[in-house]
Amino acid sequence: MDFDLFVIGGGSAGVRCARIAAGHGARVGVAESRFWGGTCVNIGCVPKKFLVMAAEYGAAAEDARGFGWDVETKGHDWSALIAAKDKEIARLNGIYRRLLDNSGAKIFDAKASFIDAHTLDVGGQRITAERIVIATGGHPTGLGIPGAEHAIVSDDAFYLPERPKRVAIVGSGYIAVEFAGVFAGLGAETHLIYRQPLPLRGFDGDIRAALAGTLAGNGVTLHPETLPTAIALQGGGKQLTLNNGTKLDVDLVFFATGRAANTKGLNLEAAGVRTGARGEILVDTAFRTSIPHIYALGDVTDRLNLTPVATAEGHALADTLFGNRPRGVSLENVPTAVFSIPPIATVGLTEEEAAKRGEVTIFLSRFTPMRHTLTGRERKTLMKLVVDKATNKVLGAHMLGEDAPEIMQGIGIAITAGATKADFDRTIGIHPTAAEEFVTMRTQTRVAGPDLGTK
Repeated sequence: MDFDLFVIGGGSAGVRCARIAAGHGARVGVAESRFWGGTCVNIGCVPKKFLVMAAEYGAAAEDARGFGWDVETKGHDWSALIAAKDKEIARLNGIYRRLLDNSGAKIFDAKASFIDAHTLDVGGQRITAERIVIATGGHPTGLGIPGAEHAIVSDDAFYLPERPKRVAIVGSGYIAVEFAGVFAGLGAETHLIYRQPLPLRGFDGDIRAALAGTLAGNGVTLHPETLPTAIALQGGGKQLTLNNGTKLDVDLVFFATGRAANTKGLNLEAAGVRTGARGEILVDTAFRTSIPHIYALGDVTDRLNLTPVATAEGHALADTLFGNRPRGVSLENVPTAVFSIPPIATVGLTEEEAAKRGEVTIFLSRFTPMRHTLTGRERKTLMKLVVDKATNKVLGAHMLGEDAPEIMQGIGIAITAGATKADFDRTIGIHPTAAEEFVTMRTQTRVAGPDLGTK
């Protein structure tokens, strides 16, 4: 065999797996046909957060007046932002490649596909490996409506030559609500169209309702329980028709309607690797596919599509196979953040999930952030704890408000460790902060459970 391990995909999961395995002494090859660092570094969470930061600076400039600053803004330079973003992404791209070089892994700037279960075609070169890892990630999907070719997906949003003045975003997941904040914050007329009553399906109900109010307060026009039916070119722009008869004249239609596994062109059939109904690669808890020496990691398995999860999986597999340290990755109590404006962060069970399992007590706090008592901006923070009534264990924590992701990382440690509400209560707060509210909530808001609903 040419390699002990060959990794297909140079994103978060693939790079970590290849680098750690090589560090353990394995002969490792890794192929990437597009860009090192994968979606997150190049067309995902990293550049997305730069755009969110850019949008936040406009509001911050306005808010500074509440603190005595005489600030004047002269508009936003989209091309300057994109150029700065591109420069930093190129730097990070290079870092990922150097990490692999320094580890001793052999790099292939090429597309890989299966010839058989141990053999790959890598850029026209025939390569054999004892074990193979598929870590090719996912890609955005659109809608099959008339005129869909006139819309973009998230991959395209990072390279727009100019900022559109009127935007219609279809969807209400992470990407949709984040880009709604970006475009509205940069001054665009922004519409958000989604089929659910509230955005962010799967998140806690109180958070979803609070986000809807926040989006509207930030100038985003919401179109809940609505579907797009067609896109047509109209006078240099686009006209998006909705199923309620509304017609939106915009410069940009943005599909943020989900992602699918990147398996096209891998020739999985030649290796006997099975996929699921959505095209995802099926794996067991040890990341094994239907072929025991072939593994899959990260978004291509479509289980919990978060960069830190993919990275953790890559590290765990490398340690298991070559580091004499067999281990897995728990997908329970994984903290996550949505970089809406302001952001959301959450860990553990939602109230709806927890109440199906047994009675829970809910502690909820809404307040105006300290900053905005002076700025006058209409913005609220929401914090919530979901507590098991029988054991007093904190099952979930949820927050919408400034610094939520930074705060929730520490809360995630506590919940992963099995902290009780009593542990939270006896922790001294840091004053004055928003974070202290998580350890000072004493008044129960309501009880929820499978036979109670909420009360």
